[in-house]
Amino acid sequence: MRQILELLERDAQLSHDTIATMTGLPVAEVSAAIAAWEASGAIRRYKAVVDWDTVDDDPTSEMVTAFIDVSIAPARGVGFDDVAARIARFDEVRSVYLVSGGHDLRCTVTGRTIRSVSDFVAQKLSTIDRVQATATHFVLRTYKRDGDAFTRPEPDHRLPVTP
Repeated sequence: MRQILELLERDAQLSHDTIATMTGLPVAEVSAAIAAWEASGAIRRYKAVVDWDTVDDDPTSEMVTAFIDVSIAPARGVGFDDVAARIARFDEVRSVYLVSGGHDLRCTVTGRTIRSVSDFVAQKLSTIDRVQATATHFVLRTYKRDGDAFTRPEPDHRLPVTP
């Protein structure tokens, strides 16, 4: 059954018939499993992965993305969970992870400008109780996200071979 989830994670547009063919399971079983996962919340939502740099949209609508590492003083009984939950409630925050290493949390934050992200860090994030330090890393270019490459494949420079 895990194979169904892996296929959907790679391509959420696969039909139940296609998934059944790929897994060798009956369509009814695939449909029932997917419905159960949607009802239980195991499947959170379906989404498109967009390369915004290729969209000829309004140039003023560009977004800035930053990874923000946060050091927190843990609290007895809750550890980091309460601070992580509070950070996750901000609209600017796209993801929050508890990580190993020099910091405790890694957050992905978006904003219209570098200034808006820095204001978020200074005025909202760093003022939360028990937040001890932050380190902000701005994304300059995306090469791969969620398993999808954002680079153009190199052209094939080989000479054609004819029989």
